[in-house]
Amino acid sequence: MWSTFFLTDEDGRTVVPGTSTGAGGVAPGGPAQGAGGLAGLMSGRSTFGGNKRRRTTSGGHAMSEAQEGKIKLAFFVAIVGVVLTVLGVGTEFWAELSPPKHFYNNQTCLTTHYGLWKGCTKTLWVADIDPERESCGPAELPGESNCTYFKFFTTGENAVMFQKKTEKNLNVATAMLALFSLFLMVMGAICIAMALSKEILFFLKPASVCFILSGVLVLLSLLVFHQSVLALLASDHTVPLHHELSWSVSCLGCAGAVLIVGGILFLLLALPCSPWQKCLPHKDSSKK
Repeated sequence: MWSTFFLTDEDGRTVVPGTSTGAGGVAPGGPAQGAGGLAGLMSGRSTFGGNKRRRTTSGGHAMSEAQEGKIKLAFFVAIVGVVLTVLGVGTEFWAELSPPKHFYNNQTCLTTHYGLWKGCTKTLWVADIDPERESCGPAELPGESNCTYFKFFTTGENAVMFQKKTEKNLNVATAMLALFSLFLMVMGAICIAMALSKEILFFLKPASVCFILSGVLVLLSLLVFHQSVLALLASDHTVPLHHELSWSVSCLGCAGAVLIVGGILFLLLALPCSPWQKCLPHKDSSKK
């Protein structure tokens, strides 16, 4: 009596790998079908075909190479916003305060520029200033500079600039908003790294929330800082001052907009199907 062994392929069909008949021949569905069945079983694993990956994420959605490229492009946009935020937060050119250039004497004048952490008083030569400019400055001109860190976060003292006192609560609130926005950027970057390494599209949703909130907080910190500048100017009217927001604020404004755009891009990529791809077939069918 001949013992027969059976294999089952991925379609549920019975495969006889190599049984011999009574006549000594090979039974139908023998070695050829067995090899085909093994090939079918091998092809059922994760393979790479064409331009799309067959690897399936734990959420049940496959990430193609095109999706991965779009995620990396959106991540690059978000990284630009992060770099601009770090540049703006770390520099002290948020605001410039300048009295009239002939307020003290006819040869030198003083100007002050400050940010979240420290302020700098700079002595400029009047001859270097544009004749059409009435106030001292800008702070980019060469001169002797003296910088000191604020004591908002250590002893809680207000800073005094041109006999005017800062409003420490507003300054501290601005710094806390900026730092919390940086924390959200780090969390968003971790989510994107997990999405790319593990190929889990679910991480795009929390990343989009983190980047959008960080952009909103950056813009909100600019509004609070502007209120602190107005409170500083209103604290004393002895010295007339000209104030203007400097390039660090411009960096943060651009950073907030870029971060919000990056978060929206991640949100669109996290959708199961893009809105325009869903609408285009409908338009084509309506034309027919």
